[in-house]
Amino acid sequence: MKHFFLACLFPTLLTAQSMQLTEQLGKTVLYGDIALSPDGTHVAWVQSTAATTSQQTYVRGTSGNGPATMVNVGNAAERIDSDPAWSPDSKTLAVFSAASEKDQKQLWSISADGSGPKKLTNLTGYAARPRWSRDGKKIAFLYIEGAGGGGPLMAAPTITGIVDTAIHNQRIAVLDVATGQFHQVSPPNLHIYDYDWSSDDKTFVATAAPGPGDNNWWIAQIYTIDIAKGNATPIYKPSLQVAVPRWSPDGKSIAFIEGLMSDEGFHGGDLFTVSAVGRDVVSRTPDRKSSVSSLFWQAPDRILFTEWVGGGTAISELTLANNSVRTIWKGAEGLHAFGNFPDFALSKDGKTAAAVRGTYETPPEVWAGPIGDWRQLTANNSQTPTWGKAENLEWTNDGFSIQGWLLPPAKVESGKKYPMVVLIHGGPSSVTTPEWPASFGMSRAIVAALSARGYYVLLPNPRGSYGQGEEFTRANVKDFGGGDLRDTLAGVDAAIKKYPIDPARLGVTGWSYGGFMTMWTVTQTDRFRGAVAGAGIANWQSYYGQNLIDQWMISFFGSSIYDDPGAYEKSSPIHHIKKVKTPTLVIVGERD
Repeated sequence: MKHFFLACLFPTLLTAQSMQLTEQLGKTVLYGDIALSPDGTHVAWVQSTAATTSQQTYVRGTSGNGPATMVNVGNAAERIDSDPAWSPDSKTLAVFSAASEKDQKQLWSISADGSGPKKLTNLTGYAARPRWSRDGKKIAFLYIEGAGGGGPLMAAPTITGIVDTAIHNQRIAVLDVATGQFHQVSPPNLHIYDYDWSSDDKTFVATAAPGPGDNNWWIAQIYTIDIAKGNATPIYKPSLQVAVPRWSPDGKSIAFIEGLMSDEGFHGGDLFTVSAVGRDVVSRTPDRKSSVSSLFWQAPDRILFTEWVGGGTAISELTLANNSVRTIWKGAEGLHAFGNFPDFALSKDGKTAAAVRGTYETPPEVWAGPIGDWRQLTANNSQTPTWGKAENLEWTNDGFSIQGWLLPPAKVESGKKYPMVVLIHGGPSSVTTPEWPASFGMSRAIVAALSARGYYVLLPNPRGSYGQGEEFTRANVKDFGGGDLRDTLAGVDAAIKKYPIDPARLGVTGWSYGGFMTMWTVTQTDRFRGAVAGAGIANWQSYYGQNLIDQWMISFFGSSIYDDPGAYEKSSPIHHIKKVKTPTLVIVGERD
């Protein structure tokens, strides 16, 4: 195959053309952790470039043409900021920053115009997700005292011997802004994943589970936590995973997302409500052909939410009285709030939104304004050359309607046929949406590199993905590598039928679950000329005993490996290794 699948994706690909492309993508300015002031007048974000690690907070007004202001905290030229959060009166911004202490973030406050930075804490341990109390007198945040954190996607240091003898749970800490004193209020035996203040600032709602936290997110329940007493009361035990618990303005109800989720921080499911005392659990989006990803209460009877729809996003409003939904905006972009890599925020009255908008064709920039009528606020990537245009591709298989994105070569000549690489997303509970190739660091740069080198790239969203409702997301339970592979191969056929693609020059690649699918694919078919599997699983049985997050597998395999080892064996590529004829590169990081 053409240079064995770009010489296995990068190592020997350093032609002048490829180096130029990599350099261009590496200069892409990225925006994350976007936060809009409650009054809608200011937006803050964390800014970096694709090829660097420094992440700095910027603030800009949502009106006028003034430039964004970089927030100066500490005295470090290289620093990592995260989690900007506005006070209820929109006058002060709180942000975590490792500005003057290597690898240790502290909480800082800054005026809305970016001036007057003040260090608020002297923490030792992991801290994240600050949230102001409704009265603006306190700031809560998640804290793991004396230990690291960040969830199961964070690489842990290489340690031998006794790694640890204690479970370090993530707790809710509350800081008094006036005095600078803080204390941990949630029970020490619970690991808190997400939380929200009640309307009277006396109680938290939280998703939580007994530690170890990285493993037990998949069995988390919803609790209310009395701030004064520190006791937690379970109010809802889900059948699947729960995320984004949010308290209604009148304090009577709690909204949340429940669904089959494979990764902490990547949310999708149905929107539910439950009373504050744990009664009257109601699914508000049953049978809706989408996956809710974040939510915002607008009134006691209205909730605005983002949802994955097909391979894009919609912003919709739910009326609780009759469960009716009105779609406000829909587009071929990937927008969501909270969780990992949030790129959407809303003002308190719901009339103004801020978003990081980008597609395969357009690099990311910050926008703000009424939903669907946003105005571009930044232009840091205006000189970045565009490189291609994605085509929405739809096909059917086994009674399912499947969607994917097809990216053509940078130049397509009439009468010629071109090779194609299939890039399978991770998860499996995830979705590929249009995004600039450098938007997720440089890991997606391969998409642009392949296009520049004359390849089509197919990015399918097979069964098991978000975007078509819970039934579709759950369709690969106990069937890893079955229906999802058939969906993917049907997508290959659909692309070949419609576009000038050479069926004799196909490649397949993916990372994480996509890495598993790559290894599985080459054991089931010989139609691919090359394969690159990144951080995949070749043996689900051995993986079960080696990783620290085996709870996630039970929802997908139906039981533990000890109760049904055959379910895990059936989907393990290693048991079919003798069938493989496709040259395959397997990539695994030192701490994967």
